[in-house]
Amino acid sequence: MPNLGDELHHSGWNACSSCFGDATKKRNRLILPSLISSRIYVVDVGTDLRAPRLFKVVNPEDVFWKCNLGYPHTSHCLGSGEIMISTLGDPAGSGKGGFILLDGETFEIKGNWEKGDKVPPMGYDFWYQPRHNVLISTEWGIPKCLGYGFDPNDLKKGRYGRRLNVWDWTTHTYVQAIDVGEDAAPLEIRFLHNPDAAEGFVGCTISSAIHRFYKTERGDWAAEKVIQVPSKKVEGWLLPEMPGFITDILISLDDRFLYFSNWLHGDIRQYDISNTRQPKLVGQVFVGGSIAKGGPVTVCGDEELQSQPDPFFIKGKRVPGGPQMIQLSLDGKRLYVTTSLYSAWDRQFYPDLPRDGSVMLQLDVDTEQGGLTVNRSFLVDFGKEPDGPCLAHEIRYPGGDCTSDIWV
Repeated sequence: MPNLGDELHHSGWNACSSCFGDATKKRNRLILPSLISSRIYVVDVGTDLRAPRLFKVVNPEDVFWKCNLGYPHTSHCLGSGEIMISTLGDPAGSGKGGFILLDGETFEIKGNWEKGDKVPPMGYDFWYQPRHNVLISTEWGIPKCLGYGFDPNDLKKGRYGRRLNVWDWTTHTYVQAIDVGEDAAPLEIRFLHNPDAAEGFVGCTISSAIHRFYKTERGDWAAEKVIQVPSKKVEGWLLPEMPGFITDILISLDDRFLYFSNWLHGDIRQYDISNTRQPKLVGQVFVGGSIAKGGPVTVCGDEELQSQPDPFFIKGKRVPGGPQMIQLSLDGKRLYVTTSLYSAWDRQFYPDLPRDGSVMLQLDVDTEQGGLTVNRSFLVDFGKEPDGPCLAHEIRYPGGDCTSDIWV
């Protein structure tokens, strides 16, 4: 990219399965919103997949003036061919949940997707399900607070999110808020891939819980907690209890398994969700984190483990950081993992990470009985990049994947 300090975070495609059947659409542009600068990059990956080239830059002042929004995050393509990007706040860094709409051909800003005066106090991720006339968005926190790292003094002051925000898909209006708990910070949200499904899951970071959301018999939406990762009593850390810190979740394309990462505890988990109300843990592996033996943190009380996990080494390298973004192969047999969350938080929780760079790992998945195993022959070390070290975050497949494609 031509600029430094953008904080490339999440990404999306100019076309996905929502455009299925439209022969004029090609998945040949990668959309890269910048979480700090509010720039939006459009990258041409269709001309030469092995040599991506910059196609267009949407400048932050256009985002500010045309939408009164800033801090863009999640990008999804729409069946109309347009591109929709959620935001965390307004140009001044205060919280505000809104959406930028881009033209799918010129990538010029068309304006805001949302209509009406009522908007959520924060934003982050979103997913839509047209067959149920719904879009649901989530909340991380106030952007100008997040940029300084995690400050426990911000808790219980309304600076972290607590709601799932429900929108009418047809009218683009904000219609309902679902409370999942003070300072829960619900981040990644996933409907089941079946377009008829009226349910899905959301991962709450600070509360370290997975909630199932669903459509009720009344026609509105509700949520129930179905997984709780217990905090660990610790010494030598920021607080006396350390949450798991669920930072990413995904659902396999067959809607059978749910995966999520605990960035602080250091484990990736696999759950069988054949019964969506009672997920069953079937796979777990530790690949870093803050509670490894020999580190600065001592675990004094643990509801799950008998002892602290061993430090994670692969190909002679001790992996800094913890498991963060995840992506699953289309056949469900390979789970890819990166280790950087957000530069300010990386520096705070894992000081070695900006110096050494993050990594990408691959886990082998048992798709029959469940189970996760580290592939010891696979390592992408972003600390060795020519202009590095680099902090790698979200992973995308050229042909689409579990977290970018929406079927309508």
